[in-house]
Amino acid sequence: MDGIIKPADQNRYEARQTSIALLRRLYGLRYFLALVVLPTVLVAIYYYVIASDQYESSADFVVRKGDSQGRSSGGSTAALLGFGVGGGGSQQTDALIIQDYLLSHDAVAKLRTEDAFVQRFQRPHIDFLSALWGGAPAPETVLKYYRKHVDVEQNVEDGITDVRVRAFTPEDAHAIAEKLLQMGEQRVNQINERTMRGQLSAAKSQLKSAEEDLAALQAQLTNFRRTKGDIDPAGTGKAQIGMVADLTGNLTAARARLDAIKGFISRSSPQYQAVEAQVRALEAQVASQNAKLVSGGNNIATGLGKYEDLLIRQEFAGKRYAAAAAAYEDARAQALKQQLYLVRVVDPNIPVKSQFPERGRVVLTVFFSLLLAYGIGWMLLAGVKEHSL
Repeated sequence: MDGIIKPADQNRYEARQTSIALLRRLYGLRYFLALVVLPTVLVAIYYYVIASDQYESSADFVVRKGDSQGRSSGGSTAALLGFGVGGGGSQQTDALIIQDYLLSHDAVAKLRTEDAFVQRFQRPHIDFLSALWGGAPAPETVLKYYRKHVDVEQNVEDGITDVRVRAFTPEDAHAIAEKLLQMGEQRVNQINERTMRGQLSAAKSQLKSAEEDLAALQAQLTNFRRTKGDIDPAGTGKAQIGMVADLTGNLTAARARLDAIKGFISRSSPQYQAVEAQVRALEAQVASQNAKLVSGGNNIATGLGKYEDLLIRQEFAGKRYAAAAAAYEDARAQALKQQLYLVRVVDPNIPVKSQFPERGRVVLTVFFSLLLAYGIGWMLLAGVKEHSL
């Protein structure tokens, strides 16, 4: 009879087990409330009560080369913007350069200097967790904060780069997005200037050298004409030769007449003496003019030789200058084809409605993440207890 459990004892035992099970449930509920519900409530209170509204302004742009228009076929938007029709890899690389710049220390420093970036994110109405802390935050701190509120991403398929800026007022978001596009355009212009200067430096140097040589020879020719007192030494030389030829012809004719009258009239006759005097005068003129051509240190032949040498050198320098100028223009045309252009596809908008933070998504994500972690922990703990029994 001692081994038989009485109904009253059985009832007390079942009541005690029920109480223990209830306490375990309450104990587990306490952990559930502490580890899942309470953090979720705190997160919800922060995002729905404390967190400041954030506004997003977006813009799109594409970077293309100057020669992309020539490669384009048809009138499609893709061809007009310069992507999808050859050279896409190069243009995507150019756009990535601008993207990297807009997310760099240089961009942040420029925004701090020219657009009061830090002050925009330290306004009094911004909650303490979202604001940029510190009166003069370090550049690294500002860059990290900047990259949380500015996103620059390129679409590999169409080459369009998307710029998104989140700020705590619509005006700030729009102003920063507009400033970023302006900075991108300025960087493109700087790249173009360096490219132009690099590609044209050699051609410009050759053109300058050819121009200086041509100018020096022109100065020598001018000085030669001034020294000789003759604006056209070549024309003067030709005229002198022509004069000598004419005088020589006249002298030959006079001598022929003199020889012809020798057998008919006396040498003492006035007619003979007149022809003889004409011959002597012509001989003197021919001798004098020939002396101007070939005799003395300042003769026409020597001067004409120097002048013609200068003319030949001037002609060669002129051809060299023309070739250098053509090479410079060709290099300039090629450099212009390589020029980059930042084309705005969509201008920055002024947001009207706050889109961030995404309160519902954040709260639900926190809740289900904690619930999943709690469930995994509970199963692991139950497994350990089961193996310990």
